[in-house]
Amino acid sequence: MTFTLGFSPCPNDTFIFDALVNKKIDTEGLDFEVRLEDVETLNQWALQGKLDISKISYGVLPLVLDRYDLLDAGGALGKGVGPLLIAKSDIPVTDLSRRTVAIPGERTTAHLLFSLAFPQVRQKEFMIFSAIEEAVLKGKVDCGVIIHENRFTYQQKGLVKLLDLGEFWEKTTSAPIPLGGIVFRKGEDPGLQTKVNSLIRTSLEYAFANYPSLPDYVKQHSQEMEEQVMRQHIDLYVNNYSISLGEEGKKAVQTLLETYAGIHAGAGTNKPRPLAIVR
Repeated sequence: MTFTLGFSPCPNDTFIFDALVNKKIDTEGLDFEVRLEDVETLNQWALQGKLDISKISYGVLPLVLDRYDLLDAGGALGKGVGPLLIAKSDIPVTDLSRRTVAIPGERTTAHLLFSLAFPQVRQKEFMIFSAIEEAVLKGKVDCGVIIHENRFTYQQKGLVKLLDLGEFWEKTTSAPIPLGGIVFRKGEDPGLQTKVNSLIRTSLEYAFANYPSLPDYVKQHSQEMEEQVMRQHIDLYVNNYSISLGEEGKKAVQTLLETYAGIHAGAGTNKPRPLAIVR
């Protein structure tokens, strides 16, 4: 049986899925047709129900729970891992309502966290995450929200941090930051969903067992990053929550769903029902 599987070419995702898609582990008769895309494309595809299994931003999860179930393994969640708001100079955050801000996709967790911190900002430019630093440097936007490897490189380009949106989330909610998770199309045999979740966990355990060695699959798709940056990326975004959300992780995702409901429907209204996770 073959499933379509989408994830990003970023080191954290290729590190997690390498052993699975390249059959370094026993896939128990399952095959995977891989689609490597940036997370905002994957978010849009999830809204369309295009893939069987996909990495998504947790920011889009509330909109796809009618189509997909959330898997327990393979996601990115933690502390100190959130998006950063950066600019060319130290702009007072009180001035942001008059500024243009680049966001890495409308349905991303980064946008949700930014909206929580700055609900008054309306001038937003949505673009692929890798284009944001350049847009800020060239003055196309006043500031930008950066994710992934840009967290490690923005200072080298003379950019400054205005706010760590992850820290703001943690202080506001007392929960880890849910960045991205893996979803599986509804309607499949629950046993298959559980098997795929287990295979993703086994793939990651294989990767951890061989770390800090980097698989060729990670290097091949890392956009010419130095190996040190690849490892920083993996160390930041791949952790015990990627093996299993656990109760703390599940609570964090539920908090995000409730935060989304509050932002989009008024605080205290339209509370989401308790989240079910495929384990």
